[in-house]
Amino acid sequence: MTNKVAIIGAGSVGATLAYALMQSGTAREIVLIDLNREKAWGEAMDLQQGVAFTRPVNIRVGDYGDCRDAAAVIITAGAKQKPGETRLVLAGRNARIMQAMIPEIVKHGFSGVLVITSNPVDVLTQWAWKISGLPRERVMGSGTVLDSARLRALLADRCKIDARSIHAMIVGEHGDSEVAAWSAATIGGVAIRKYCDACGKCPAGEEYPKLLDQIKNAAYEIIKRKGATCYAVGLALVQIVEAILRDEHRVLPVSHVIKNVYGIKDVAISLPAVVGRSGIEKVILMELTPAEEEALRNSAAIVKNSYAGLGV
Repeated sequence: MTNKVAIIGAGSVGATLAYALMQSGTAREIVLIDLNREKAWGEAMDLQQGVAFTRPVNIRVGDYGDCRDAAAVIITAGAKQKPGETRLVLAGRNARIMQAMIPEIVKHGFSGVLVITSNPVDVLTQWAWKISGLPRERVMGSGTVLDSARLRALLADRCKIDARSIHAMIVGEHGDSEVAAWSAATIGGVAIRKYCDACGKCPAGEEYPKLLDQIKNAAYEIIKRKGATCYAVGLALVQIVEAILRDEHRVLPVSHVIKNVYGIKDVAISLPAVVGRSGIEKVILMELTPAEEEALRNSAAIVKNSYAGLGV
């Protein structure tokens, strides 16, 4: 299997992902697949003409047959989220789009990892797993990788600490019911509540609900102002793709169909998982508080109900 990536959907997210991957130097071949082949050609030409400034990479337009030997296929195609529209409202429209798309990917003998980023990502990740027939470890969604990065960025600004020194995750649904795992968050290896107590800038936990609300509303605010999100999610997807292509065994809060943890089973939500060349290698179980576990189960129930609403 080569370091080849196929991106299905050459819209703002797909093109941004291709650009970020091109700059990272991870992939040696990037194939853009889109029903609007003219748009795909335009993006591929624009990107390819900049390869003199990057590491060697071949960027071209292709079709579903190109997925066969791709290490990762990333689906960014789907209906756009409208201002004021929740991710879960998108479920029916994007499920139908995916139903026409995924069989075309797998029928060519695809042996890599399928990554979903279309919204609602948790519902569509579970739907993709079902209709693809692939092992559950080879189907994942971008999940709360971006949400977790937003949390670290907000904490970095609040605490005046480099975000790379902060370890904190959002788990559960990528959406309104997502859960901040405060009990597992650390700054420089110190539990965040202890750090806050020592800092004295604000009482431990006082700002946490406000920060979580900012994260939940971040996409809505961006969509209201510019119509869509693309840059941050593109960079988040690069982290996932690099973990796969480089077999990094990196822990990322990706969405996947949970077997049976925290009293949750057979529903796709985000939990920290070790990601490598073969996909999800194992799930990391955090020591959550009883309240966090209950919030996580509630989040999973919301996703499960939304998936059931697809009527599949």
